[in-house]
Amino acid sequence: MYPVVVLVLGLSCLLLFSVWRQNSGRRKLPPGPTPFPIIGNILQLDIKDITKSLTGFSKAYGPVFTLYFGMKPTVVLYGYEAVKEALIDHGEEFSGRGRFPLSEKFAKDHGIVFSNGHRWKEMRRFALRTLRNFGMGKRSIEDRVQEEACCLVEELKKTNGSPCDPTFILGCAPCNVICSVVFQNRFDYKDKNLLNLMEKLNENVQILSSPWIQEQENQKESLEFTYENLTVVALDLFGAGTETTSTTLRYGLLLLMKHPHVTAKMKEEINHVIGRHRISCMQDRSQMPYTDAVIHEIQRYIDLVPMNLPHAVTRDIKFRDYIIPKGTTIMTSLTSVLHDHKEFPNPEMFDPGHFLDKSGNFKKSDYFMPFSSGKRVCAGEGLARMELFLFLTTILQNFNLKSIVDPQNLDITPVLNGFISVPPSYQLCFVPV
Repeated sequence: MYPVVVLVLGLSCLLLFSVWRQNSGRRKLPPGPTPFPIIGNILQLDIKDITKSLTGFSKAYGPVFTLYFGMKPTVVLYGYEAVKEALIDHGEEFSGRGRFPLSEKFAKDHGIVFSNGHRWKEMRRFALRTLRNFGMGKRSIEDRVQEEACCLVEELKKTNGSPCDPTFILGCAPCNVICSVVFQNRFDYKDKNLLNLMEKLNENVQILSSPWIQEQENQKESLEFTYENLTVVALDLFGAGTETTSTTLRYGLLLLMKHPHVTAKMKEEINHVIGRHRISCMQDRSQMPYTDAVIHEIQRYIDLVPMNLPHAVTRDIKFRDYIIPKGTTIMTSLTSVLHDHKEFPNPEMFDPGHFLDKSGNFKKSDYFMPFSSGKRVCAGEGLARMELFLFLTTILQNFNLKSIVDPQNLDITPVLNGFISVPPSYQLCFVPV
């Protein structure tokens, strides 16, 4: 009997402490649904559709509200104005990386994506500088992407117009671009080394060897340039530079099959500007407003990273009359920006017109944030944009996309896997033109 009493008293004390701690911490934070002791707001979230839950909370509490995941608060920013104010207007204060349990098992605050403070700044600066030395931002990197686009076409021709799942091939192409930059060499799609690398990427296992190890260090940087840190930097480059682009390409082809009139208009523009006998280049994009609009709409519509990666505030900050303590996790809803009704009429519809003016010219939008924004914007945004344009235009230049089912019956409903939105599995036929 005595142990039971002790257990009940212990649990009661823990419960009371949890309630006191949550209530004391909520006084100056933005409003939000009342959390349960210990578990927070977990039971009030629709795990299968968190975006829907966030939309509901924003209607009840406004564009800035607080949720508790366990006993720790997370401040959610919903809508363009709140996201812009934080990530751009107060970029430095919101540049921290929030707690991300999955990353703690392998990154351990190393690399670029999941690191913080001085280490993050040094690793990001080092990676961008080194990539530039390898050709990033220069003509040579475009040459590498064009070369890979030609290899991709040859690989797709081997399917002989038969139904195939494009997942693996579309994963190899952007991975090979990173390989050509980092290792100064691309690989055949059947090469065992590439297959092994793809397997490791898919399993989220750390890359064990990397050329980053051979860069010179100075005294200020030496503490950061450890084997483990540089290995995770390489992992970040391959992981972020392969999976996101390949998923966007795969989703893009599915949407183009679903909307054949869009595909036909893209092919017409490709034939008019590029023709049949030369490969596309980035200079072509300025003369191809419809194609540019389609690619932007693909990225907007698929909403690849709906909730962004978590941020954190780097110091105590007053934000919209609320006090957010240093280290508080910040969740920015990119869905609320990319699917804003005022900026994009009928945001749930796939419509390239969202990025075209009345004269058919390409129209930029500040709401276009698939790569996030501010200090933590994706370091590979320029490369990703180049790959999407060159790969998609080259594919459509050489193939007709044939669905194995009626396009009207194609399922384009995203499959949510953690923080990434991916398309359902499908097959298609690449029929040579």
